[in-house]
Amino acid sequence: MPLIGIILGSDSDLPKIRNCFETLDEFGVDYEIVVSSAHRSPERTLKWAMGAEKRGVRVIIAAAGGAAHLPGVVAAHTPLPVIGIPIETAISGGLDSILSIIQMPAGVPVAAMPAGKAGGANAALFALSVLALADDSLKEKIARFREKNAAKIAERSEKLSALGYRKYIETMK
Repeated sequence: MPLIGIILGSDSDLPKIRNCFETLDEFGVDYEIVVSSAHRSPERTLKWAMGAEKRGVRVIIAAAGGAAHLPGVVAAHTPLPVIGIPIETAISGGLDSILSIIQMPAGVPVAAMPAGKAGGANAALFALSVLALADDSLKEKIARFREKNAAKIAERSEKLSALGYRKYIETMK
């Protein structure tokens, strides 16, 4: 039974939030994915959002670009927490999407992630953190994940110190 529901306004958004799926897979948490647009398939979107809790979903991730109304529309029709991923656009690199997601009226909250590569990963980690409130084993997995990330940074810092910045940059190419 999926604990996380992921809704995308377009299938072209799938590769843009690939890190979301990869992160959830790494943690072994089940999720469902649906493509449904706030504007082009509003009834489908409404039905999906209203039925999410009944299907066992506990957190929703909604990805949208441009007008980016999808996270807000979903949040208006479910009591579940909704995390918005703004999709980068040619217009302003995703700033338009970010502003659309964060400008929600009082009473209809949507958590907003960054546009770009980090958005998908951070949305997954935020959703996992919400689920970890009631799941100690997931909380431990998150702690190990963060420890692993901290170790990577320390390792890179040591390598930088040993090589100097010019040689280090060359190893990055």
